[in-house]
Amino acid sequence: MIVLINRYRYLFYSLLLLVGSWAHAQSELPIMPYPEKIQLDNGKFYLTQSFNVSIEGTHSDRLPKEASLFLNQLVEQTGLFLNYRHVAGQREQAALKIVTERAGNVEIGENESYTLQVNASGIVLKSETDIGASRGLMTILQVIDGDEKGYFIPHVIIQDQPRFAWRGLMLDVARHFQPLQSLYRTLDAMAAVKLNILHLHLSDDQGFRFESKLFPELNSKGADGKYYTQLELRELIAYADQRGIMVIPEIDVPGHATAILTAFPQYGSKDTTYVLERFAGIFDPTLDPTNEEVYVFLDQLFGEVVKIFPSPFFHIGGDENMGKHWDENPDIQAFMKAKGIRTNHQLQSYFTLRLQDILDKYDRRMMGWEEILADDLEQSAVIHSWRGEWEGAAPKSSLYEAANKGYSTILSNGYYLDLILKAKDSYMMDPAPTSANLTASQRENILGGEMCMWSELVVAQTVDSRLWPRAAAIAERFWSPEEVKDVQDMYDRLDVISLWLENFGLKHISSPNRILRKLAAGHDPEPLKILIDLVEPMKGYTRNPGGTMYNTFSPYTKWADAATADAQGARVFNQNVACYLHAKIGCSDLKSQLISWSSNHQKVVPIMEDSPALREIETLSENTSKVAKLALETVGYLESNEKPGSTWFVEAKQLLSKASEQGGRTELQIIDGVTNLVAALEGEVK
Repeated sequence: MIVLINRYRYLFYSLLLLVGSWAHAQSELPIMPYPEKIQLDNGKFYLTQSFNVSIEGTHSDRLPKEASLFLNQLVEQTGLFLNYRHVAGQREQAALKIVTERAGNVEIGENESYTLQVNASGIVLKSETDIGASRGLMTILQVIDGDEKGYFIPHVIIQDQPRFAWRGLMLDVARHFQPLQSLYRTLDAMAAVKLNILHLHLSDDQGFRFESKLFPELNSKGADGKYYTQLELRELIAYADQRGIMVIPEIDVPGHATAILTAFPQYGSKDTTYVLERFAGIFDPTLDPTNEEVYVFLDQLFGEVVKIFPSPFFHIGGDENMGKHWDENPDIQAFMKAKGIRTNHQLQSYFTLRLQDILDKYDRRMMGWEEILADDLEQSAVIHSWRGEWEGAAPKSSLYEAANKGYSTILSNGYYLDLILKAKDSYMMDPAPTSANLTASQRENILGGEMCMWSELVVAQTVDSRLWPRAAAIAERFWSPEEVKDVQDMYDRLDVISLWLENFGLKHISSPNRILRKLAAGHDPEPLKILIDLVEPMKGYTRNPGGTMYNTFSPYTKWADAATADAQGARVFNQNVACYLHAKIGCSDLKSQLISWSSNHQKVVPIMEDSPALREIETLSENTSKVAKLALETVGYLESNEKPGSTWFVEAKQLLSKASEQGGRTELQIIDGVTNLVAALEGEVK
């Protein structure tokens, strides 16, 4: 971590001196999310084994626990032998003095601001609430550096507060169950990057993960034996509360209800036998909104859930109900005619309003995906926007429509991590950009955003690498000022933060390497590491066409599972190509990298011979070496007076087109860089 911070600074200043116009806007420190205001001075406050922490002012039990965790992380990062690692209260001559005014509440709109001042006298962290102090402690950990004298924190003054009140992560634990240890380390990482909402998608067609003591059939028939006990959830929620994070439950109805109907088929809209779904997609099983027993059942179930989840918000899902079973049921059709209900959307609105009455009784605010928006919906409802048309970098449909009607809204469109979008794609999405034509009330109603990790293709071994480090970049979009949006600077800091996040137990780096070691079948996995750094999983839903290539029990230890959404090697190469074509000085050496790639396939071949699972990447590996050789040829032509033959460009473009095809459900990401080299040569020839 320390070496990377120093390298981060060195690379920037080298680029600034040598490349000139190619130097991008640079943050002063590798912090993420980046603070609202920062003033960096020249001095350094060195850390010693006598480093201690004092807590002053009013606070809850949260702050001593968070301060003790801070000390443990400090030791993890530096290896210092501290004289003590437990914080109990006020101490004299403390290196770090934390001053708070009151205990914070884990609620939307709570004050999470803090100020941090580091000088020769020590470190002073001030905040109104102990939650704000917890956010500041994470910032301190991110700015620890080192030199020949030891570890230090630079002299700095930071004033910081979140831009949006709602900074969430939705984790789908229904389609693939995530063990508790995954949830706990997710909470730790969320706190590290100042997220404050964990939304658990607890039910779907593939499983029901909440322990119901009133309806045990939901677990015995609808969960494959994998669910969270009420005690486990209570402990998880208490831990999240300590970290300043609210946990929100989602029971998805009336659609996505196969798991519920497997246990209670009498509540379905079709007289049939229901079984747990094993594939991905949108399925027909739907609760019957005309059956009064359905509302009795949901009333009791919701009452059981709210006793465990103290959050004022209760997510009912409400998405993707196609109404097929409603259309096929004559009794439902007769009910609609008698009530003057003309469409399935109106019937779902009837259902939604009935659930709103139930949740009102339990003093909970209904939250649901945008399909719940209806004319008679109470203003207390929260509309969760997940789809819609986009104009520039902003949604112009459900999010703004709901905000205009006076509803609180949050945005997830653009933040679907399971779609394997690059970090930059989500980073540039803004829930409420200045450029959007929004009224003051509309802006006030947009609470923030929530990234989503749907788990059709995500299991415990891969969830970290699918979430992180991209979630940190989106967390910055939710926390930092809007003008903090330089993509290259974001990636420079993200590379550092990615390694730092390993201190919190994340496996986003180690798990992909573990998959590669398995695939290497006893061989040195280095050739595979070189190749995996140049590819990314297929985007969107293309990896699993029709939702039927993979099922619940498929192996998720394939080549694509070791690949990540932002192939760092390819990203750096494409940046270096841009630098080379525009500056040609001060850029990283393209040739040495290309030479390594051009010979990599011959090293992959003997591994494939002993690992049948790798045969799916044979063409991909071969094409990567061919593309690297093509790039070397192109650079050679650009740097000499020689010109290629008449058919060279045609053949080059054919190769690039062929190499763009997927291999092992992944796609080669250096195509753009090499295409730009070829285009530059073609321009010179013309």
